[in-house]
Amino acid sequence: MTRLPDPDASRAVLIGTAAYQHLDQLPAVAANLRDLADTLGDALLWGLPREHCAQVMDPADAAAMLDPVHQAGEAASDTLLVYFAGHGLRDPDSADLYLGLNGSREHAGYTAVAYEHLRAAVRASRARRRIVVLDCCFSGRAARALSGSGDALAAQLAVAGAYVLTASPRDRVALAPDGEPHTAFTGELLGVLRQGLPDGPELIDLDTLYRVLGERLRSKNRPLPQRSQENDIGRLPLVRNRARADDRGPAGPVLESEVRAAMVSTGLGLARTLRAAGRNRDALPVLRLALTERAPGSMGSTFAVQLELSELLADTGRSREAIEVLEQAFHHTRTTQGPEAVLVCRRLAALLQESGNHIQACEVLKHALDLAENAGAAPARDTPPVRAVPRPLPYGPPAGHGGPDAVSRRTPAGP
Repeated sequence: MTRLPDPDASRAVLIGTAAYQHLDQLPAVAANLRDLADTLGDALLWGLPREHCAQVMDPADAAAMLDPVHQAGEAASDTLLVYFAGHGLRDPDSADLYLGLNGSREHAGYTAVAYEHLRAAVRASRARRRIVVLDCCFSGRAARALSGSGDALAAQLAVAGAYVLTASPRDRVALAPDGEPHTAFTGELLGVLRQGLPDGPELIDLDTLYRVLGERLRSKNRPLPQRSQENDIGRLPLVRNRARADDRGPAGPVLESEVRAAMVSTGLGLARTLRAAGRNRDALPVLRLALTERAPGSMGSTFAVQLELSELLADTGRSREAIEVLEQAFHHTRTTQGPEAVLVCRRLAALLQESGNHIQACEVLKHALDLAENAGAAPARDTPPVRAVPRPLPYGPPAGHGGPDAVSRRTPAGP
C-alpha cells in the first residue's frame, strides 16, 4: 500500500473517559483526544476533515459511546479508526474486558461497556479497513488473568479484517504518569505521528508504528503494546513521515485532492469560528471560497460546506440563495449516500415547505428516506430551524441548465 487512506471516505471516533466517581481520575485523557484529533487533521500528516473525526468525551452510557461508532462505520467506505482511552476493567469471573464509564466500579462489569459491543460496532462497518486503538488501564486487581502468550489480550480483542493495537499486555496497568500531559502510550503515539521517524519510510504504516512504540516504551520500562491483525492490514499507511520532509516540500506524496480537502476543512472551520463570533459578513465569502476548492469525489466535505452556507444565508434573510445552494447539493445525493446527504434533503425539504412548495418537499423527503434505507441508517435528528422563504419558488434545475448535475446560477450579493 503506497497511499494514505482517503480522508473524505474515512472516519475516526476518539472516545475518552477522564472523570470517574469510583475509580482514579485520568485527566490526561482529555489532552489525548484533543491532540490526537489535531494530529489526524494535520494536512501534512493525514488531513482528516474535522467533521470526520468525532470526539466523545466522558460518555454517560453505552449508547453515548457506541452510537458515534455505528454512525462513523456507516459513513466510512475506506478506513474507520476507533480509539478509546480510559480505565479498562476485567470481569472477575470471565476476565472479559469492559471500557470504563463515569460511574463504573471495580469488579462490576455491568457498570461499564463490554468491549464485545464495541467490537461488534466496528465489525458492522462497511469500511474496507478498520483500526482499533485501546489505551486502557488493564487492572491487575481483576480476579483472573488471561492465559497464554503475551498476545493473548490482543487475540481476545481481535476484530475480523481489522488492526487492533492495545496499550499493554495481559493484566499490566497502562500508565498515566504524574506530571505528563498524556498517558504513557498515547504520549509516545503522538510523538511518532507528530515528529516522524528520521530513518523511517515516507509513509508510516501500522506495523512500523507498533514496532517503534514497543522500542520506545521498552526503553522507559513501561508496559509494551500488543497487536492483532488480519488481511495484512499492518502495511496500511496512517500518516506521512514528517521527519522525511526537507526544505523543498512536505513529507511524502501530497495529492492535489488531499490539499483541496485540507483547504475545504480549514475554510469550514474558520467560517464556523467567525459565525460563533457574530461575524456573518466575514464568514460568507470564506464559505463560498471553500466551495470552489472542493476536489472531485469529495462530496462528504462539500455537503458540510453547503449545509453551513445555506444555514448562514437563511439566517441572514437570503432564503432564495439558500435553496439554490441546497439544490446543488441535492443533485449530487442521487449518486452519493451517507448522513450528510440525508441532512441535505431534510434541510431542503424544510425550506421548500416553508416556501409553500409542499409537493416538491415531499419528493425530496421521499428521496431522503430512500437514502437512509439504502445506508441502513435513520436520518439525522438535529436539523436546525430555517427561516421562511418570502414567496413560493419553483423547484427543479435552475433555468438555463440542462441536466441533473447542473449547478444553480446565483447573482453575487454582498453580505
